Order: sequence, then C-alpha cells, then structure tokens
Amino acid sequence: MSTKIFCDIADFKLIKKFNKKPIVKGFTTNPSLIRKAGAKSYELYCKKILSVCNKKPISFEVFGDDDESMIYQGLKISAWAKNIYVKVPVINTKNRFSYKAIKQLNSKGIKLNITAVYTASQTKKILKVINRKTKVIISIFAGRSADTGKDPIPEFEKSIKLAKKFKNVEILWASVREPYNYLQSKQLGCHIITIPPSIIEKIEKFGKSFDQLTLETVKSFLIDSKKSGFKI
Repeated sequence: MSTKIFCDIADFKLIKKFNKKPIVKGFTTNPSLIRKAGAKSYELYCKKILSVCNKKPISFEVFGDDDESMIYQGLKISAWAKNIYVKVPVINTKNRFSYKAIKQLNSKGIKLNITAVYTASQTKKILKVINRKTKVIISIFAGRSADTGKDPIPEFEKSIKLAKKFKNVEILWASVREPYNYLQSKQLGCHIITIPPSIIEKIEKFGKSFDQLTLETVKSFLIDSKKSGFKI
C-alpha cells in the first residue's frame, strides 16, 4: 500500500501550485493556517480554495468547542462541496470526547477527519462511534508527540491494526517535522501523511547518494568561506 501525500497549507497561491503536482493527492487546512493566510471570512476563503481544489479531498475544520456548535458548523462546511472532509477535534477544551458530534455527522454520511489524536485508545473510542460506510480519517500527531520525548510509533502501529477492520477508515500521520517522516509513515503502513509545502519539495528530491550529499556539502562550505573573506 502506498502512503498518500496531502499538502498541509491554506495559502491560496500555494494551493494553486501544489494542486497541479501529481505527488499531492489532497489537502488539509485548519483555522490557524487560514487566519495566517489573511482570510477575513472563513466561509468565503474556503470557497475560494474550493474554486481551485475541487477534485482532490480537502479538510476544513470546525472551531466550535461543544458538540452542538461542531455539528452545526460541520453540516454547513460539508454542504460547500463533495470533496470536503469536516475536521473535528477528538476532544474539546474541557477534555470531553466529541462523541455526539462525531456520531451525528458520521451518521449523516459526512466525511470526517478526526484531529488532535495522540493515542491508540483515542482511535479505539472513535472506531466504536462511527459506521463502516462513511469515510473517516484519523489524524495522529506524530511530531508534536515526539517533541515531548514520546515515541509515536507504537500508537500508530496499534491504531493501524485497530483500523484494519474498517475499510472506510484511514490513518493519517500529522505534524511532520522532517522529510524522513514520509519514509517512516510508509514503513508503518499509514494511509496518508500530511506535509507542509517546503518538506514536500524536499521529498521530490529524494534519491541522492551519500557521495552526492558529501560533495554538495563540501561545496557549500567552500562557497560560504569565500563569502566570509576569512583568512588564517
């Protein structure tokens, strides 16, 4: 099984650019990225993105903090286009599992991307709530977990094993820190990895030998030393 690369971005110009790349199979966004992209209206900006990205899957996140507002926002967002996955956090800020929001949206046939997942026990909770027909992505935050000294790999292994019984569920490697994470996600059997544009461009250059890397590194050192004008 090949791991699909999604581009994690909200910048309109970059979405136009990366939407043309065959390596990019979809997109993920969030309200923070959309705000940084300069959006004044969440809905209008998302619809602007959809004018370009109208075939590949794309995730737009709710920003409600209780089940009712998540359901309301999820229904509105899902109505904008057929290629949308509604992104819902696994818990709210009161540490309550988003049971009702996940169950209701999923039961209405709305594709979901359940985000901010860190453990296989959270994956298990999600799988108990959803049906076996409507598409669901479970986004596990590898990088943020590793940033705190915790190994995310065992949680992925257990989550992937649990999800095998569900043909409609895909496990996504989120919060990428380096290009090598793509190879790790492939080795694990993750269905998707979502990656920022700068790291996708590095992945496109995969394949250099160690000899090439050594030569390029030494050349860059020499160029820098000449620019510095240092003398001994």
